Amino acid sequence: MPNCLFHITLMDALSAAFPSTDIDTLFWWANQGVSIMSVMRKEMEKYRDIDEDELLKKLSEEELQRLEDELEELDPDNALLPAGLRQKDQTKKAPTGTFQRDNLLAHLEKQAKEHPDKEDLVPFTGEKRGKVYVPKKRVDPIIESVTLEPELEEALASATDAELCDIAGVIQCTQYKPVPDEEPNSTDVEETLLRMKRNDPDLVEVNLNNIKNIPIKTLKSYAEALMKNTVVERFSIVGTRSNDPVAFAMAEMLRVNTTLKSLNVESNFITGTGILALIEALQHNTTLQELKIDNQSQPLGNKVEMEIASMLEKNTTLLKFGYHFTQQGPRLRGSNAMMNNNDLARVVRSESDGSFTLTLSVPELERAFGKKFKSKTNSKEFGCE
Repeated sequence: MPNCLFHITLMDALSAAFPSTDIDTLFWWANQGVSIMSVMRKEMEKYRDIDEDELLKKLSEEELQRLEDELEELDPDNALLPAGLRQKDQTKKAPTGTFQRDNLLAHLEKQAKEHPDKEDLVPFTGEKRGKVYVPKKRVDPIIESVTLEPELEEALASATDAELCDIAGVIQCTQYKPVPDEEPNSTDVEETLLRMKRNDPDLVEVNLNNIKNIPIKTLKSYAEALMKNTVVERFSIVGTRSNDPVAFAMAEMLRVNTTLKSLNVESNFITGTGILALIEALQHNTTLQELKIDNQSQPLGNKVEMEIASMLEKNTTLLKFGYHFTQQGPRLRGSNAMMNNNDLARVVRSESDGSFTLTLSVPELERAFGKKFKSKTNSKEFGCE
């Protein structure tokens, strides 16, 4: 089988090299195998002395044209060649004039317009499908005015341009994170004040948070009403632009009130003086359990925080104190004071004869009473008279 394939391949090669040679002769040469190259050299020597010019003279015009077409190298896909060199001439007509590009474009445009359009197989019925596009309404962001302390607003209103430029140079530009707006507070300020003065038994909680337009005089009236009120247990004025006069009024109220359990004055304009007045009033109050004073417009400072921690250590009834200390020392003292007060609050009266049942653990009792207790278990009930 391999020999047959070799003979067939060799026969094809010899036939292509010598098309005028007899097939039998080529087959005989192929069987010889060794003298193939010599045979090919002899055949090539026949064409060495041929005169090409003489052969061209004998060719007819048609044969010369065919020869020219065979020798001409054309490449229709070569974009680098000019259009006239990519293919043969399709006509033998003589040119009628010079090439005019504008006339050619006008002729092509006219021919395209005169060509009839192809009719649609399915006629257009005018039916509308899908949903009609409706552009979304853009909601412009609401730019609210900045609220400041009344004294600052009066000073800025009367300031000149030069003074405002000096203030802007000191303050610098600060990018704040956007905060979503809260729902407006629906509390009626005047009606709630009247109910407090009447000592309404249903009014247990008063929430005036984020009501910006409450006058300072009205807030003081709330403090005066709380002095005589015996029903309200929770009072909150977060974000009401309260300042030191309001804090002083609340401090006077705490010295007298015996019902209020929670007071929240966060996010206002109270300074360290007003905060100290509030906490100092706790020495005369034994019913308030929760006080929140965090997030004021001005930082209180180290001295005020140390005084706050000292006053908290003297108090034994306050259970929750809402303020983030900036220094570690006052923070630790304040947290220990609140922990001791909560330990004492776990003492529950259970008998009418004056005895107490303590359900505190031994470490809690030692912190609360400052004494050492011996017990075999970690938690035990102690009876004290």
